Amino acid sequence: MGENNPYAIIQTGGKQYRVFAGDVIDIELLESQEEGNSSITFNEILFLHDGEKGVCGTPTVKGLVKGELLDHVRGPKVISYKYKRRKNLRRKIGHRQNYMRVKITEIGV
Repeated sequence: MGENNPYAIIQTGGKQYRVFAGDVIDIELLESQEEGNSSITFNEILFLHDGEKGVCGTPTVKGLVKGELLDHVRGPKVISYKYKRRKNLRRKIGHRQNYMRVKITEIGV
């Protein structure tokens, strides 16, 4: 993406994402998301760049970042293997995290 495009740095699910309008990101599941509603508004905007100048929040910026829920997806399988020598302890545990796939539709000041 070019430097003249507006972008924002948002925080959701304990992680931070740099998003442009039209980006598709995978985020942690949101508890407030109902099945019928497919629009998401991100409230925690840490940085907002309108194409010419940036505004850094202390801790957040008043702005608007909206997204559209596309799908629920599952991440890659992560294997955890526990082993203790001479104790006959071997435990293999697998985990797949659930994510929401969101398309960023609007970034506004």
